[in-house]
Amino acid sequence: MASKTLTVAIQMDPLDNIDIDGDSTFALALEAQARGHELFHYLPRDLSFLDGQVRAVLRPLEVRREKGNHFSLGEASQRDLSKLDVVLMRQDPPFDMAYITATHILEHIHPKTLVVNDPVHVRNAPEKLFITHFKGLMPPTLITNRREDILAFREVHKDIILKPLYGNGGAGVFRVMPGDENMNSLLEMFTQFYREPIIAQKYLPEIRNGDKRIILVDGRPAGAINRVPAEGEARSNLHVGGRAEASKLTAREEEICAVIGPALKEMGLIFVGIDVIGDYLTEINVTSPTGIQEIDRFNASNLSGEIWDAIEGRVAAG
Repeated sequence: MASKTLTVAIQMDPLDNIDIDGDSTFALALEAQARGHELFHYLPRDLSFLDGQVRAVLRPLEVRREKGNHFSLGEASQRDLSKLDVVLMRQDPPFDMAYITATHILEHIHPKTLVVNDPVHVRNAPEKLFITHFKGLMPPTLITNRREDILAFREVHKDIILKPLYGNGGAGVFRVMPGDENMNSLLEMFTQFYREPIIAQKYLPEIRNGDKRIILVDGRPAGAINRVPAEGEARSNLHVGGRAEASKLTAREEEICAVIGPALKEMGLIFVGIDVIGDYLTEINVTSPTGIQEIDRFNASNLSGEIWDAIEGRVAAG
């Protein structure tokens, strides 16, 4: 039990359709409630800024692990978020201008009200770009809008992955193998749907053995699962058929965590999920990481408790 009862607002999408057996935000809410913290929920669109004050339409929240009856919301009222102790920024990507605007607004109250993760560094650490600051950890990678550069990259690496720079959940990820005649059509599609550059990466055959999701809490590795793609699928995401397996960290994965962990801690990125394929770090997820319930089931751990220990420690330290 925490020494101090905290007031906690959760900025997230509607609660109706979440998977209570897999949703990390639900697990965090359950743990906070068990510790006696007072919970509120609001939608990202209910966040406002008026004359220097950050406000949101909050509804008291109660959660329970009962399918079809997993939450209750109280009466809505507009509140000054600077009067609360913690805001969990947990809405799903896309990492678009609406998301970025929310980080700018929440920046006005942090760290007096602890925003998890730190909105400034969430804004400055998009998943597929942040890792470019850690030399030697990522596979051969190209970030560009130039068709000529992508074709040249493919000529060198033959078997490649194409994906949107700000995508999530495996959406828009394509494997282009040698001889694949869809390359030009894919580049036309990316140009049509995305204004941002796209990412080309060397295909890592180790993906057949799994894509490791590692959770770091305040810069420290706290647990991992391996996600094995389904037959005929290049993506390992669980919601597209990937299979979760128990996993421990390899020496290389410990090394990766040791390189990035201090930076995550210093930046106030308390809850982070990284993806590792073979010997390479492919993403650092800081917006709305997932995977803690799956890891807990395999390891009999309580990652939500570790995350709340870190949050409470930061609040206590002021």
